[in-house]
Amino acid sequence: MSNFLDENFLLKTETARRLYHDYAKQMPIIDYHCHLPPDQIAANGNFANLTQIWLYGDHYKWRAMRANGVNEKYITGNGTDYEKFEQWAATVPYTMRNPLYHWTHLELQRYFDVHDIVSSTTAKKIYDECTAKLQTPEFKVRSLIQNMNVKVVCTTDDPLDNLEYHQQIKADGYGVKILPAYRPDKAMAADDVAGLNAYIDKLEGVTNTSISTFDDYLSALKARHDYFAANGCSVSDHGLEQIYAEDYTDAEISAIFDTIRANGVLMPMEILKFKSAMLVYFAEWDHEKGWVQQFHLGALRNNNTRMLSILGPDTGWDSIGDFSQARMLSKFLNRLDTQDKLAKTIIYNLNPADNELMATMIGNFNDGSVAGKIQFGSAWWFLDQKDGMIKQMNALSNMGLLSRLVGMLTDSRSFLSYPRHEYFRRLLCNLFGDDVENGELPADIEWIGKVVQDICFYNAKNYFGWDV
Repeated sequence: MSNFLDENFLLKTETARRLYHDYAKQMPIIDYHCHLPPDQIAANGNFANLTQIWLYGDHYKWRAMRANGVNEKYITGNGTDYEKFEQWAATVPYTMRNPLYHWTHLELQRYFDVHDIVSSTTAKKIYDECTAKLQTPEFKVRSLIQNMNVKVVCTTDDPLDNLEYHQQIKADGYGVKILPAYRPDKAMAADDVAGLNAYIDKLEGVTNTSISTFDDYLSALKARHDYFAANGCSVSDHGLEQIYAEDYTDAEISAIFDTIRANGVLMPMEILKFKSAMLVYFAEWDHEKGWVQQFHLGALRNNNTRMLSILGPDTGWDSIGDFSQARMLSKFLNRLDTQDKLAKTIIYNLNPADNELMATMIGNFNDGSVAGKIQFGSAWWFLDQKDGMIKQMNALSNMGLLSRLVGMLTDSRSFLSYPRHEYFRRLLCNLFGDDVENGELPADIEWIGKVVQDICFYNAKNYFGWDV
C-alpha cells in the first residue's frame, strides 16, 4: 500500500516525526516575501474555477507544460479554462521527481481535502470538486490565507504604487498583516534610458514635483520610501543579476542623471556607476528606518526574446545565471558597514554553486548587534525544492548558524502556495532527526524542538519586529 504524502511524508525517522508533529506543524507562518496581488486580497472574491487560482500566472506549471509538448493555446492562450486544466492534469504524471509533483498534491490535500492523484483520468472529478468548493465563503481569498495560519504577508511593490489596497485591507480590520515591501529596481534601471525617463516622469506625477536634477530624483524617491514606511512597510527587496558596487563620485552621478534626462546615451561603466550609487542610497534609507533589506541575486531573465515580445516578462523564460557574486557583494556590504549604515540584510542566491559563498559572506558582517543580522536566505526559485532546500540548510549549518535562520517564504503569486512552508518544515525536522538517530546530536528533543520552532516562526517574528 502506498504511503505517498501520508502524515509522515519526508519524515524518515521517529525523531523527525516527533519534531514535526509536536513542534513544527502548529507554528504560524510569516511570509516575509511574496508576489501576491494586494488588489485581489482587498477585493476578497472567489475564484471562478480551479484553473484561475492554480494555473493563471504560475510559470512553474507553464514551463512544465511546455516541456511536455503542450501548445501555448492551453497555457497562456485562448483555450478554455477547463481545456487548460485538462492539459495540466495530463502533464502532472510526467512531473514525477519535479517539485511540482509534490506541491500539486500537497495543495490539493491541504486546501481542498482532495487525495486523488492528478491525471487525465481524474481531471474532471478534481476540477469539478475543487471548483465547487472555490465558490463557498471558506474559499474567499482572505480565508485561503487565514486558514493556513498565516500571520504576516509582505507583498512586492514599486515605489510608484499608491498602496490603496493595503490601506483598504488594514481599514477592513483583516486579521492578517498585509504589508508592502519597497522594490525600487525600476528606479535604477539605467540600461534602458527611455524606460527610466518614463518612470521618472511618472514619479513626478506621483510626488507632484519636478525632477530635473539627481537631487530632485533622490528627494522624490525618498518621499516614496517615507510614504511606504507610513503605510507599515519595514522591508525592501531587490531582484538583481548581481550587486553593483563600482566606485563613483557625486559629480559623476549627477552628470549621468543629466544625460538620462536628456535622453542621451550612457556608456557601460556609467550604467554600472549609476546602479551602484542607487543601491547605496536605498540601503542607507533602509538602515535609517531600521528596515530589513533583501537581495535576490543571480537570475538570468527573459532569455527567449521571441516569447518575451509575445507574452511579456515573468511568463517562464528565466533561468539560473552564472554571475560573479563575491567581490562586489563584499565591497557593497563593507562600504555600508564602515559607515555604520548596514541594515539587517537577507541575501538569496539562485545559482547553487554560490551556496557556500553566501554562507561564508554573511559571517563577515554579523557584528553581534542582532542575532543573525546578515542572513543567508532560504533556497529561492529554482532551488525551492527538496535538494535545494537541504543544500542551503547544510551550507548554512556548516558555515554559520542554521538555528538563527529566519525560515521559509513563498516567493509566490499563488494563494495556494503555503504548503511550501510545510515542505520546508518537514525537511528541516528530517535533517535534525537524522542527526539525532545517527548519534551526531544528543536526543534533547525539547531543545531541538525549540530551535525548530525558532526557525519556523520566532526568528522571523523577532528579526522583523512584527507584533504577531
